[in-house]
Parts: sequence; structure tokens; C-alpha cells
Amino acid sequence: MAGEFGARKLKKDRKRFRWREFKYRSRVLKLKKRKDPLEGAPMATGIVLEKRIVEQKQPHSGLIKCVRVRLIKNGKQVTAHVPLTGAINHISEHDQVVIAGMGGSQGGAVGSMAGVKYKVTKVNNIDLEMIRTGKKQKTVR
Repeated sequence: MAGEFGARKLKKDRKRFRWREFKYRSRVLKLKKRKDPLEGAPMATGIVLEKRIVEQKQPHSGLIKCVRVRLIKNGKQVTAHVPLTGAINHISEHDQVVIAGMGGSQGGAVGSMAGVKYKVTKVNNIDLEMIRTGKKQKTVR
């Protein structure tokens, strides 16, 4: 089958069978760019629409502070987690925030936070941690 002149067939078969591999198929068809609200980018800016509280999945119990964000680049809405204690108090509606992925496998949610795939990193172009610790003031828009 793969004789002296069998390279053409081997090459053709390899090309055809690559479509069975999920990673190859999703890369070539650009599935992540189409499905992902961030369109393949690591971060995105958006406007806060509302603050909301998300309950944790079983077996954990607790309330996770989140914000609903409309992305500027495409108008899609996502829920983003506000990390650390008291940080939600420094975010208000109509603030401009920068969100980043949480780092879950395959771009999914992390741990017991159902449906929350992003976290807030900056508020009005100032790092959320700096605002929270009192090192910088949040600019008023």
C-alpha cells in the first residue's frame, strides 16, 4: 500500500483524517472566535448594566458577587465575577470595566460558580485591587 510512490496517498489520507481531531477542526473552522463573546481576545471592556448575586453550586453554599456587563466591541452581555471581599462596593452601574477569563478548562466556569466565566480586573481604567486597598481613587465618570 505505502510503496515507493505511496506518499501522495498517505498525504491525502492524513489530510482527510485530521478532520476527526476536535482541536484541528475547531481551529480551522474558527469555532472559538464565533462562540466566544470575547472573540478570542484575552480581555475586553464593557459597561456595567447591573449588580447581581449568584448562588453557588452544590455542595457549597454562599452568594457570589457578580456584575452583568455589556461588551463594547460587539454588544454581547456576560456575567463577570467581582473577586475579593468588599470589591463589589466600589463598582456602580454605568462604570466601564475590563473583564478577563477566569481560567477554567476549555474557557468554562471555575469551581462552584455556575455560568460565570469572567472576572473584573479594572474599573474606569484603574486596577480593582488598588481601589479596594485604598491606594488609588476610582475616577468618577
